[in-house]
Amino acid sequence: MPLRLPRRALMLALAPAAAGIPLPCAARAATALRVLRSPGCGCCEGWAEHLRAAGFAVTVEDSSDLDAARRAAGVPEDLAGCHTGMTIDGRLVVEGHVPAFALRRFLDAPGNWRGIAVADMPIGSPGMEMPGTAPRAYTVYVFAADGRREPFARARGDRPA
Repeated sequence: MPLRLPRRALMLALAPAAAGIPLPCAARAATALRVLRSPGCGCCEGWAEHLRAAGFAVTVEDSSDLDAARRAAGVPEDLAGCHTGMTIDGRLVVEGHVPAFALRRFLDAPGNWRGIAVADMPIGSPGMEMPGTAPRAYTVYVFAADGRREPFARARGDRPA
């Protein structure tokens, strides 16, 4: 089934080109994400809004079997978050509450990694903000199709730690 981007997401994705800023095709495709979530999950939409504010075009869809989608995408079980995203070309996976700064850095040079992930739902990560509670530091990982992974960045809230 072809992915349909809402008008707002498409406009955000094309804004740099409209402003005369040339982007390679891979960079344009990498800034558009299709995100699957459990039906009704509000923190997933909060994370998507964080990415949209950072210039990503994000569509969010409910999934009746998110675990199956994760397995198909090659997400290691211990790195599972509460939503799974894919670049439009399907090449790269974004799992959980990955902050925009880390995602941008990853997409600029993914190397041989399959994806980037924040396991669980760290308090204070994008979409998991809690008024009156200080954000906790957490680790952003990269992972390969064979399950290898390594730390990629440390974050606190939506910023580097």
